[in-house]
Amino acid sequence: MKLLIDVDTGIDDALALLLACASPEAEIVAVTCVSGNVEAQQVARNTLAVLELAGRGDVEVALGRRVPLMRPLMTAPETHGPQGLGYASLPEATSAVSQRHAADVMIQEARRAPRELTLIALGPLTNLAVALQREPELPRLVRGLVMMAGSYRSPGNTAPTSEWNVAVDPEAMAAVLAAWEAHPDVARPTALGLDVTEQAKLTPDHLADLRRRAGDPPASVVLAFIHDALRFYMEFHSRYDGFYGAFIHDALAVAAALDPPLVRTEALAVQVELAGALTTGETVTDWRRVWGRPPNLDIAVEADIDAFFERFIERVGGLAARQSKVAL
Repeated sequence: MKLLIDVDTGIDDALALLLACASPEAEIVAVTCVSGNVEAQQVARNTLAVLELAGRGDVEVALGRRVPLMRPLMTAPETHGPQGLGYASLPEATSAVSQRHAADVMIQEARRAPRELTLIALGPLTNLAVALQREPELPRLVRGLVMMAGSYRSPGNTAPTSEWNVAVDPEAMAAVLAAWEAHPDVARPTALGLDVTEQAKLTPDHLADLRRRAGDPPASVVLAFIHDALRFYMEFHSRYDGFYGAFIHDALAVAAALDPPLVRTEALAVQVELAGALTTGETVTDWRRVWGRPPNLDIAVEADIDAFFERFIERVGGLAARQSKVAL
């Protein structure tokens, strides 16, 4: 399965990348970087380092637009740490950022393998919106789009009704929805919002299972990275959400892209609020279908969280074990 993953690598993006690298059915064509959790250049540094940690320094990493389409950039150092990876520190990658712009990578790789490439958007949708400006036919060229974006039946995590990725660049989310609506004969995008991603709550017990799967190596750089990154994330959730653990939103999105039956979706009409005094960035969803508009988004309403964590622990734990042997 050919994947192009767009990230704003923070902590949960890093775990999502490790899962993708550990999944034998995934062919990571490229990873593109957008500002969000941290600024895009730091995102690129984090992404290169995480891919090298996973033994995939060969994957092309491309930098995209560094600011949202119309708004000042927001970042989240209180959630992901000043560099985006919590307490973790990785060596500077030996590989360099691509000379291609992220939007051009999306377009060119989609043209190279028409209807084969699955786009996975784990950050604000700025890069994808730019790509759609340059190539309006992109929805026809890709196999599908899976996004970690929105909050549909749950409270927001940025404002009372808005989710982070959409709130950072709501105009980009609106542009993506409009672009796919212009091609009603192609598959609708799939969105995993906070409704399901906040069910993917990683706890210290999961970390213990991960270490056991990895064979409890004494000096695993992968396990050390995960532990140090997640300790920051867990402390954040302990302060603000009342539990010591971490929502690993982006890893669930990657898992759902690789195995769509992992989530159950509902086709609904969604619009993004762009001018609300209190609600800018809200993904307004027509649950009762009062608009009379055709659905433009497949929204995940349920996920098999047990199966997700079994797969995450098996694959990422296996990756940690393999990389420990490589290090030796």
